[in-house]
Formats: sequence, C-alpha cells, structure tokens
Amino acid sequence: MHSRVHAPSTLKNPHRARYLAALSLGALGVVYGDIGTSPIYSMREALHAYGDHPGPTQVLGVVSLIFWALMVIVSIKYIVFVLRADHHGQGGVLALTTLVNRMLPKHRKDLPLLMFMGLFGAALLFGDGMLTPAVSVLSAVEGLKIATPVLEPFVVPLTAGILVGLFMVQRRGTEKVGRLFGPVVLMWFATLALLGIPHILRAPEVLWAVLPHHGVDFLLHSGWTAFGVLGSVFLVVTGGEAMYADLGHFGARPIRLAWFAVVLPGLLLNYFGQGAMLLHHPQNASDPFYLMVPRWALFPVIGLATCATVIASQALISGTFSVTTQALQLKYLPRLRVDHTSDRLVGQIYVPFINWALMICCVGLVLVFRSSSSLAAAYGVAVTLDMVITSTLLYFFLRYGLKWPRWRAGGLCLFFLSIETVFLAGNIVKIPHGGWIPLVVAGLMFLVMSTWRLGRKRIAALRSEVGVPLETLVSNLTSEELVRVPGTAVFLHSDPTMMPPALLHNIQHNQVLHQRNLIVAVTIEDQPYVPAGEVARVEEVGSSFFRVLLRFGYMDRPDVPRALHGLLIGGQPFAASECSYFLSRETILPRHWLWSGMATWREKLFALMARNATDATAYFCIPPTLVMEVGSQIEI
Repeated sequence: MHSRVHAPSTLKNPHRARYLAALSLGALGVVYGDIGTSPIYSMREALHAYGDHPGPTQVLGVVSLIFWALMVIVSIKYIVFVLRADHHGQGGVLALTTLVNRMLPKHRKDLPLLMFMGLFGAALLFGDGMLTPAVSVLSAVEGLKIATPVLEPFVVPLTAGILVGLFMVQRRGTEKVGRLFGPVVLMWFATLALLGIPHILRAPEVLWAVLPHHGVDFLLHSGWTAFGVLGSVFLVVTGGEAMYADLGHFGARPIRLAWFAVVLPGLLLNYFGQGAMLLHHPQNASDPFYLMVPRWALFPVIGLATCATVIASQALISGTFSVTTQALQLKYLPRLRVDHTSDRLVGQIYVPFINWALMICCVGLVLVFRSSSSLAAAYGVAVTLDMVITSTLLYFFLRYGLKWPRWRAGGLCLFFLSIETVFLAGNIVKIPHGGWIPLVVAGLMFLVMSTWRLGRKRIAALRSEVGVPLETLVSNLTSEELVRVPGTAVFLHSDPTMMPPALLHNIQHNQVLHQRNLIVAVTIEDQPYVPAGEVARVEEVGSSFFRVLLRFGYMDRPDVPRALHGLLIGGQPFAASECSYFLSRETILPRHWLWSGMATWREKLFALMARNATDATAYFCIPPTLVMEVGSQIEI
C-alpha cells in the first residue's frame, strides 16, 4: 500500500503518541512484510549445504552471521544513515539519485556513472518484484507438506491460485485491505517471537552467537561452501531496502520505531529460537521454521504465514507501481496507463501493464521452479546489487549533502560496501542456478529506460532544429491577421518557446485561430510533489497567445485540465467548457540512412515503444471529447 502520508517530525497536538503509534503500525504492514517473512526459509537455505545434521559450529556460525547482518546492514546502514537521505520526504534509489545529483557541485552534475547506477538500481526492483511474491507465498504454503504429506500435490496449484487472485484484486486498490495490513503483520511478528522464546529457554547457549567470532570462524573453516551460505544468509535482509523506498509514506521516525520496537526483536527471537532448536534437534534442519511450531498450532501458523507473505507481496507490487510511475514522470519510460484507485490517497495507483506482466512472471516462476528452495537460489542477487548501489550513492550524500569530510564519508561507506561485496560474492554463485533471471529482467528494463531517455533527447534536438519560435509567429500575426473563432485553444507542447506542430497545421490547413490560444508545457520536476500554488505560471506572449508552464512532481498526477481550471488568462478565468485541446501525434521512423547518435536497434526499439505508448489524452487526464489530434512523422 502506497499512500501520500506525511509524518512531521514535531507534532504539537496532545495525540502525538497515538498518531505516531498509528503510523508505526501502518509501517509494519507496508514496510516490513517482506523482511518479516524471511524466517520461513532463510535458516533452512543457509544450512542446506550441511544436510539434515548440521553441527553446533555451523548452527552458531549461521545465527551469528544472521544477527550481524541485521544489525549492520539494516539497523545501522538503513535505519541510522540512509533514512536521513530524504528527497522532499521521499526515498528510494531514484529519489536518492536525483537528490545526489542536485547536491553535487555544478561541474560534476549529471555524472554518467551515478545516473547509470541510479537507473540500474531502479531496474533491479522489477526483477525483485517477480521473485518476492513467488518465493514468499510458495514458502508459506509449503507448510502444508509438514502438516500432512497428503496435501503436498496441492502446494504448487494453491500457490499459483493465490498469486493470480492477488494480482486480480490490484485494480481495486489497497486502501481498504491496507487497514488490515498493520494488525496482521503485528500478529505475525508476535508469533515469530512466541515461537522462538521456548526454544531459547531450553538452549540458552545459542545466545553466544551474538559474539562475531562465531560467524568469522565459521566462514574461515567452511571453504568454498561459505559463499553459498553467505548468499542464503543474505536472505534475512531482503526487504530491508523497502524501509527507504517507503520513506515518504510514513516518515523516518515511525519506520525506526517499528523496527526497534517490533520487527528486530521478533526476527532475532525467531532466528535464535530456530538455532536453539537445531542445537538439540539438528535433524530438523530440513525445515526449521515449521518444525519449531507445535503440532496443534501448525495450521493456524500456516494460515497466518500465508497472509503475511501475501501482504509482503502486495507491498512489493505496490512499490513496483510506484517506481514505474516515478520513471514515467522522469521520462525514463513511455507513457503507460496509470489508474488512481482512491480519490483521497494520491499514492493509491494501479498500472495494468506492469500488474499483468508481474503476474505472468510470478506464476511462471512457481510452475517452473516448483519449490521455494529452488526459487531461493535465484533470490537475493538483485537486492544485493541494489544495496551496493545505495551505499555508493550514500557516499555522495554524506559528502555533499551533510558536508562530511571525505575520509569520514568514505570510511563509513567502504565499511558497508566491504560487507555487501562479500554478500554479493556469495550471491554470484546463485547466477547459474536461477540468479540470472532478475539480472536479465533488470538489464532489459535498463535498456528500455535508457533507450527511451536517449530517444526523447534526440526528438527534442530535432524539434529545436526545425521548429519555429513562437515569438516569430506572433510578430507575423500583427501584419497578417487570420480569421478568429470563439473559444480557447490549448496546444500541448514540450518546448513552450517554439510553435507546436498542431498549431502550425491548424494555421496552414484551416487558416483560423481561436480568440485565445494557450501553449501549455508540462514539466515533471525532480521532486516528488509541487505545492498547489506553484503548479501553474502564465505568461502573455501577445496577439491573444499565452504561454502556460505547468509543473508537477514525479509522484503527482499530471492532470492538465485541473491545473488550468480557474487560471486567469488575459484577465478572464479559464473555462473548461469553452476550450478545445490540440495534440500532435508523432510517428517515429528510424533513420536507416544516417547515423543519428543511436544504434539502429535502439532506433527501432524507441520507435516501437513510441507506437505503443499510452495516448497523451489519457495520460494528461484530458476528456477525449475535447481533443483534436494532428499527425506528423519524424525521423530519428
């Protein structure tokens, strides 16, 4: 669930504590669903290489690695430092990239390496968005095999059915369902803690795992097996990056409070509980989470685990919608249909194309891999790379945003990178076993986004070469006036200083002009939201021509009629009922005979995306009955 919720750092009203608690409860359901379901499969996968009878050294070593991974990567890196890098209250790798780019000295802005990392980091989320729902839901439903072997044949079909149902309800929005997310996940973390405490009391020696030398000794004596173990241990922090991506929805303080008060204690008690059980019963290593559950509570825990994994999947799906919208607004993707499912909550969005693509991929992964262990072999690579990119960008934020000395910012980020690079090495061994899947998806998304960005820049350059300045048209009209018709004409054009092609065609073929003519340019700023009073700016050009500059944030809905409503145009308020919108529909043709700065395959890909982009009428929320489109061709 992604909604525009602001959590001010200081609340003067007497209900401050209650409000903070409500936001923290909401953060539980949205931010921590993914990392909260990791105990179902993480310990099992980490000890998989040691069969059904891992020794105390292996158990204590893995528990120690899990403990320090949660403390260093999540508690210190994300909670303490990364959450400070908010871009107008928003988080996520795209927001961090734009924030860092704005903070850099003028001569270092738009560094290709930083822009590449930010774009690729955003692309990695799409690969993660395929795997998380599949591995999470499948791992929860697999508990049925522990309850009774009779139900084992139904695990895969039931998982596929749950995933299909999850994606089918996306178009209705998550506002109402989201109210249940927090309480359900709170119950889940309480269950995690309650399951672990009895086993810790029976084997308190597991608590020695908090000493880091257990993890270090385990790695030093495990040889090449350690790389596979590290890749599995990293599963305990997958989802930790969500707390930064969802920063704008709850604010840093509720996210921090939920982590330290509920999430971290619940996770640690459960992981230490699994380790304690395995010290006395190493034969349970095949599925330590469900085998630590009392037989009488098995079916209720399976049901609760399934609900928790569905919530975790829902949060990541919504996050993918959110990142897609940000990429659309920043012109990294062609226009796609985006439905707003709530009239009160801005962030409640639904992107049909992304939804159905994710559904097909998730169900396909479940049908092909058929077990969470096989899927876990593909899981973690994308998240590790995303965290490495975040740590790199964090250096520039600390250096230029917080004005830290180079040695201080570099030393801290090198510390994080050294740990994450080790985990990355552990995940690299997963690539031949399915880890290539999220990388291929991320690579394809990166190619799509970078090609669209390059193509749009090429189009803008061509327009500036052949375009006619608007002032030239206005000066010519004073000597040769055209026939005027009643009403207002609105011409949308990306460059407000040039004459829109639709206007030129209207003059050439109809020899008429409206009484008032608005040249409207829409700009998507590199900030999430633009205050209502700063959205529109009107400039009079002359001869009844007006230049209207509309500014939207990348999280705003670019509703052009709403932004124009009530504006004073030439001393008169804009009347939507008396206007017509003129749009230029361009057909992109690859320029085979001349090199344009883009590879031929990029030209063809850009032309294909342009042909299949969502109509500008729907994207800018313009009523179709008020639109006239004028076609033209342009070679790139």
